Amino acid sequence: MEKMKAIFVLAAALAFAASPFLSSGFNGFRPDQFPIPQVDVPVQPAGYAFSIWGVIYLWLLAGAAFGLLKRDAEPGWTAMRWPLIASLVVGAAWIPVAQTSPIWATVLIWVMLTTAVVALLRCGARDRGWLRTPVALYAGWLTAASCVALGLMLGGHGILSEQVAALAMIVLALGIAMVVQAARPDTPEYALTVIWALVGVIVANSGGPNWSVLGLAAAGAVMLGLMALGPRRGV
Repeated sequence: MEKMKAIFVLAAALAFAASPFLSSGFNGFRPDQFPIPQVDVPVQPAGYAFSIWGVIYLWLLAGAAFGLLKRDAEPGWTAMRWPLIASLVVGAAWIPVAQTSPIWATVLIWVMLTTAVVALLRCGARDRGWLRTPVALYAGWLTAASCVALGLMLGGHGILSEQVAALAMIVLALGIAMVVQAARPDTPEYALTVIWALVGVIVANSGGPNWSVLGLAAAGAVMLGLMALGPRRGV
């Protein structure tokens, strides 16, 4: 059974990484997918920040292959496999859903985040580079991406203004990130990935400049950096 779980992880990682190539790709929600078109909204990081997906895809694949070949029955690996499988399977279907329904895409990305965080919390201490690091990068970026998606939904449906939605979602992302980082102080890669997203938000809002978003994102990045680089257990 444990061998099969390891095979399922690799298969799910392959499907997840192949998803952009098996669809027309995803360059963000279209403005016309919302009742209030979302164009250059302050909650969204600069475009370059999304290049981290390439690193995440490749590292998850490498980790899944290593886990299958070398750690198929290792307890520190087996405990995290089911939630990671669930997250990656949902992720493999996410792009087609996002192209047609931002509402369902937002629901699904929060499912991806929840299961990815569970997987991260269950990762063992062994094989940091093969196990914890790729899962941490994945969960960290999903922390930011899920809040961006929710911010677009709130602004795009007129529930909040684009500015208030951005500020609220930065606070939400920071709250989630601090809780997760506190639970896994031995894995600073998670917080550093959220910081990458916050820097992307800073870059995207520097042209205005949007001082409130800039200040909140910068302060949050500093706080997360202090947590990530502070005392760590079981590194």
